[in-house]
Amino acid sequence: MSADTLVVPAGTTAADAVAAAGLPTSGPKAVVVVRDAAGRLRDLDWRPELDTEATPVAVDEPDGLNVLRHSTAHVLAQAVQDVFPEAKLGIGPPIENGFYYDFDVPKPFQPDDLAKLEKRMQEIVKSGQTFRRREYTSLDEAKVELASEPYKLELVDIKGDVDDAEVMEVGGGELTHYDNLDREGKRVWGDLCRGPHLPSTRFIPAFKLMRSAAAYWRGSEKNPQLQRIYGTAWPSRDELKAYLHRLAEAERRDHRKLGTELDLFSFPDEIGSGLAVFHPKGGVLKREMEDYVRARHIEEGFQYVGTPHITKEGLFHTSGHLPYYKDTMFPPMHMEGSDYYLKAMNCPMHNLIFKSRGRSYRELPLRLFEFGSVYRYEKSGVVHGLTRVRGLTQDDSHSYVTAEQAPGEIKHLLDFVLSLLRDFGLDDYYLELSTRDPKSDKFIGTDEQWAVATKVLEDVARESGLDLVLDPGGAAFYGPKISVQAKDAIGRTWQMSTIQYDFNQPARFGLEYQAADGTRQEPVMIHSAKFGSLERFFGVLVEHYAGAFPAWLAPVQVVGIPIRDDHASHLDEFVGRLRREGIRAEVDYSDDRMQKKIRTAQQQKIPFMAIAGDDDVSAGTVSFRYRDGSQRNGVPLDEAVAHVAEVVRSRINTGPSAA
Repeated sequence: MSADTLVVPAGTTAADAVAAAGLPTSGPKAVVVVRDAAGRLRDLDWRPELDTEATPVAVDEPDGLNVLRHSTAHVLAQAVQDVFPEAKLGIGPPIENGFYYDFDVPKPFQPDDLAKLEKRMQEIVKSGQTFRRREYTSLDEAKVELASEPYKLELVDIKGDVDDAEVMEVGGGELTHYDNLDREGKRVWGDLCRGPHLPSTRFIPAFKLMRSAAAYWRGSEKNPQLQRIYGTAWPSRDELKAYLHRLAEAERRDHRKLGTELDLFSFPDEIGSGLAVFHPKGGVLKREMEDYVRARHIEEGFQYVGTPHITKEGLFHTSGHLPYYKDTMFPPMHMEGSDYYLKAMNCPMHNLIFKSRGRSYRELPLRLFEFGSVYRYEKSGVVHGLTRVRGLTQDDSHSYVTAEQAPGEIKHLLDFVLSLLRDFGLDDYYLELSTRDPKSDKFIGTDEQWAVATKVLEDVARESGLDLVLDPGGAAFYGPKISVQAKDAIGRTWQMSTIQYDFNQPARFGLEYQAADGTRQEPVMIHSAKFGSLERFFGVLVEHYAGAFPAWLAPVQVVGIPIRDDHASHLDEFVGRLRREGIRAEVDYSDDRMQKKIRTAQQQKIPFMAIAGDDDVSAGTVSFRYRDGSQRNGVPLDEAVAHVAEVVRSRINTGPSAA
């Protein structure tokens, strides 16, 4: 038995073993369930028939948090049926940072309803109800008891998985129900559920209902529309408070709101959902990103290419993308006897460039790169600002290498990706390795090919020294991938760059090169996108910096603010010198008073405010006011120009002039 396990003696409960081991039974570290030797989570009132090893699970661990949130969802459902007796129950799983529960009610929930429900939930929590697992002896018994709950009856009938938290183990397993018992042991409510659950509602220290929304039963538009209530639950009030603060901070940083306030981009209805236009200031930031990554690709040995936005459908049959991705592609356009598709990916066209003439091993690695505009028919419910769009630009590259060169090329690409992220101020990240699900039919290629490709990626990922998280089943249909998961300034994780090993498309396109021994060999193809998409990376940058971009990225880097109108010509000279150095600078000629001009510059998050009055004009100086409120007065013009240029060219991501 390891130090992390305990023994639950036959006939006793897991709770007894936890108490005997002196483990916490209350507070933010309380043990709330145990994991048996088979890896199954068990309630603390579980009584094994034989002495059994088990691992305690605390409420602040991922599995413990799920149990806390699932139990809180049940308390919500009980409260809803107490306050709205006509409500019928859907499902109520834990989700990231919280939970939800679906209900069939006569009319949508209102904000006042959530307040009433929260109050009733608090009463249930304080009453100390216990959760008690019960097995049905037959499906008929379950149907009789659940006769008034049509959605639960449907779950019984289908005898299968509805979602991760509502799995019913039937047909060789158990169909289980959880009763809520009061202090006298009387049943006051219950729900069909796999569990496990907390020992008692008193183990729910902090929760909040967040919002309500419409949701189709079991996610299908063919089914009835239910009302979903979202909530969150945490092991302590401090953690709940911290989470709500993060939400508020995320709202303040929302790139959609800042995009409007800073005049960066918009989504005109006349163009269509998920299709962005970049305004002049947003265009500056986008151009800086493009110029940076174009230069870096050339430095790293890539050759720039260009391909069209549409293609005949046969190309996507050859690549294998049809039918795998057909549902996320725009419908075809029929002309001249052929169906044409807006391209959803660039790799098939790059393959045609490789194939356009004979290739020698001496050319490998052959690295092709383009800013490829692609179009994906995302459902309207998932389109979200710049981070989930229907039209996007990828800094898409493909490396064609020998099998022996593949590990070195992947390391080269990973180093490239990580240096790019650091240059843009993202330096907290880990790697995720997405592999094939052997039970799924969406993947092509042999077991041996997948094993080789996966090992190459995993070896490089582990050699990097970064944390590696496995993502079973998350690979593309043609091969495994590494993705870089980067954390922003407030700790949220974003999937950024990807590197994918493809052994399928070279074979499907008949790609070959002449090896040193004169034989014809098939190359390995490695996909990589450094930004991923420019639009998504743009949105992440806006939120990471809360719109206060470092000086090298800021759309306007310097604004000259004259104290009086007659000081403007002095600032014109300064701004002219800055522009000759490539600095984006302008003078505020508005009729506003100086203080109003400063407030405007602060709202626009401009890094440098150069202020000039009588003393500056007579001395040939300017006075800097930085974005963080600090100041530097009487700086000679030569020194001031050099100072701004140095900060901009150094790509400083911190400090008073860049924060």
